Amino acid sequence: MAVGKLVPEDTVFFLCDVQTRFRSLIHGFEDVVATANKMLKVAKALNIPVLVTVQNPKALGYTAPEIALDSLGPLLIGKLEKTLFSMVTPETKAILSDHSNVKSVVLFGIETQVCVLQTALDLLELNYHVHVIADGVSSCNVEEISIALDRIRQAGGHITTSESVAFQLQRDASMTTFKPFSSIIKEEKEATKKSLVTLCGRRSVL
Repeated sequence: MAVGKLVPEDTVFFLCDVQTRFRSLIHGFEDVVATANKMLKVAKALNIPVLVTVQNPKALGYTAPEIALDSLGPLLIGKLEKTLFSMVTPETKAILSDHSNVKSVVLFGIETQVCVLQTALDLLELNYHVHVIADGVSSCNVEEISIALDRIRQAGGHITTSESVAFQLQRDASMTTFKPFSSIIKEEKEATKKSLVTLCGRRSVL
């Protein structure tokens, strides 16, 4: 059984299809956005690359503008349009090939039972360790979420939280990154609590 420990040097974040058209359709959309922005701050603090996709943007719009993609600079290694439900497109595979050190993918976005699930399964098939953030995924139908997360777990994926991922990647309070990292955790404390309640709530996802 793969332990799947997260190490900054071999990790990439995947942000899946958090698009404007979904704003009024997805349960807790604003909480998905909040968790996404938290993870982008963590990415900047710990130098984690980020890949972003949008599904059929002509129909569904582009990434929600309140998600701070521009803040990433060169850490934004891909901003891809797709028609596949999975994020694992030929373009994504080419980017991962250029980052051959990557072993682990931290995945968050929408929808859990469609694009997130199919992305996780494709990545697992390619032998990546997949960590899905339970307080960073959602669906139009709340009932779908825990079933999809169970399916990912059955396939060998790891279901976790934004806070757990962040601290695994930080690893050590003596590291020079800890001060800015700690500031992020404090700044995001209330938003994290809200996202956990809204997106996990009473569901058994962990």
